[in-house]
Amino acid sequence: MKIPRIYQNLGKHLKPNKALVIYGPRQVGKTTLLQDYLKNCKMKYKLSSGDNIKVQNIFNSQDFDVIKDYAQGYELIAIDEAQKVEGIGQGIKILIDQVPGIKVIATGSSSFELAGQIGEPLTGRKITLNLFPVSQIELSELYNPSEIKEKLSEWLIYGGYPEVAATKNINEKKKILEEIYQSYLLKDILELEKVKSSKILLDILRMLAFQLGSEVSLTEIAQKVGIDYKTVARYLDLFEKSFVIYNLRGYSRNLRKEITNKSKYYFYDNGIRNAIISNFNDLELRNDIGCLWENFIFMERLKKREYKNIFANCYFWRTWDQKEIDIIEERDGKLYGYEIKWKEEKLKPPKDWIENYKDASYKVITKKNYLEFIS
Repeated sequence: MKIPRIYQNLGKHLKPNKALVIYGPRQVGKTTLLQDYLKNCKMKYKLSSGDNIKVQNIFNSQDFDVIKDYAQGYELIAIDEAQKVEGIGQGIKILIDQVPGIKVIATGSSSFELAGQIGEPLTGRKITLNLFPVSQIELSELYNPSEIKEKLSEWLIYGGYPEVAATKNINEKKKILEEIYQSYLLKDILELEKVKSSKILLDILRMLAFQLGSEVSLTEIAQKVGIDYKTVARYLDLFEKSFVIYNLRGYSRNLRKEITNKSKYYFYDNGIRNAIISNFNDLELRNDIGCLWENFIFMERLKKREYKNIFANCYFWRTWDQKEIDIIEERDGKLYGYEIKWKEEKLKPPKDWIENYKDASYKVITKKNYLEFIS
């Protein structure tokens, strides 16, 4: 089963003398997306891999003539796994500045490495796309709303990595997720940051997985894992930059009751989270269904904001006396509060929320209305 991706037509994002940079976690289909586009591309193109030593030497040389010769006669230069090329940003800048009309596509799995190399050199010269695990928006091209809801338990347990979503056999889904988790999840961090032991990284991820949707204490993690606070903070930053987790901060207008100095962490994919704790049990056998639901809704909403160009700052809101709202979106000068609940129940907005944010809205997201919210 071929799942249509949101950026199926990369051509509409390409512009002369600009780089189209595609970020995203490993194994979400960036290479497939690029190859599918090139199959039907009318332009004369050259596709290279950042693994290729010759390509690394060409772009790392930063030699105008060498880079121009590499691109001569082509309208489009595509570089997959571009994060493997040291100095790729400066090399692409030379290519864009020296070859009139050239178009460039670069894909990279590691946002912190690729962004660090590309960000400053390509200021004003790039268009950025983020590709995530398969979204409910993309699945709506294959299924109607009723069919999507029928498969809800699959998305909650096994997530949306393309190979997982396209596989019908449950045991195969588990094997694929285990392979992604064991072989790819931490690969960028271990390679690029020269972290010596994956055990500590995995221990931290397991702790985050069991605290899904709750505020996380870095001090507590540091004590349990046996490393210092600053190292924990650094590793969490690496997890976030390599698309493993998302750091959600607390919202406040400096009211005394509000908590702002802690974060909640969500996993970019439910299936990866469940692989980390080795739990693929059916929903009726789980005691973490509320956490899975919250993680799923949060990430699908994030995908919707990204894919539909909904510009918003995102937070959670909580007071010291345990009043809370799961998602706060700050859009166009207004606040929108969303509470995520697996079980149907009537909820009133917290009193402190109403009193202090009089123009803010409040909505409960449940199994009845979630599709509109995320797709």
